[in-house]
Formats: sequence, C-alpha cells, structure tokens
Amino acid sequence: MLAPVHDDDGAPFWEYAARGELRVQACADCGEPRFPPRPCCPHCQSFASEWQPTSGKGRIWSYVVPHPPLLPAYAAQAPYNVIVVELAEAPRIRLVGNLVTGPDAPLNSVPPDRVRIGAKVQVVFDGDGTPRWVLERP
Repeated sequence: MLAPVHDDDGAPFWEYAARGELRVQACADCGEPRFPPRPCCPHCQSFASEWQPTSGKGRIWSYVVPHPPLLPAYAAQAPYNVIVVELAEAPRIRLVGNLVTGPDAPLNSVPPDRVRIGAKVQVVFDGDGTPRWVLERP
C-alpha cells in the first residue's frame, strides 16, 4: 500500500493524527483554515500559522470506486471506495480518504452501494494514524 507523504509543511498534521486528532492549518492572522498545509496564507499572505482542532465530522462531497487494472496491493481489495470529505466546520476544506466500518477495517469493508454523496461521516484513525472515515449512522 502507498504511504502518505510527510513533508515539512504537513508534518504537524501527521503528528496530531498519530495522537487521534484531526487538525487543520489556519492562518494565525486572518483565521482562514487551509488544506493542504503551506507556508503562506492564500487570503492575506501571512506566514503565521496555527493548527486548529476540528470535530472530525463532515459529509461525503464526492467519491469514486476504482476498478482494475490497479496496483496489485489495491486490486486484491477491489472494489473499494475513495471519498472526498468536506469538513463540517470548514466547508472549503476537503480531505481524501476511505469510508470503512472501523479504524482498522479493510478498504473494502463498506460495500460500494452504501456510499452516498452527502452522507455524514466521522473521522477515525488506523493504527498508523491515517485518517479514515465511518458513517455517523451505519
């Protein structure tokens, strides 16, 4: 499986995720949240930033179900979903992940026909601290 890339700007995101916290970078001057993390605020051009906690709640904004041909590690789990989650408190922030039945469930643990745009989801973290998503009402 492919591992997330941990760069200098995003390192705090992964440090918080390893502790089970979903935080997003925000401008310390104008307060605008931003993702992906970057050194400069695109709204006010400030270089001051902070990491704000979120509720971890959101809704499915979009999704796809990849089909073979896939990389071998992914083909064995197909069909599975890849979802785009719009965060409840920051609707312009959208995170990509998988809808699963639990933190360490396989990628294909939710049947593709159960994935719906607009469905409310809650973040969970697998054993490696990777954010994943579960339905608020299974």
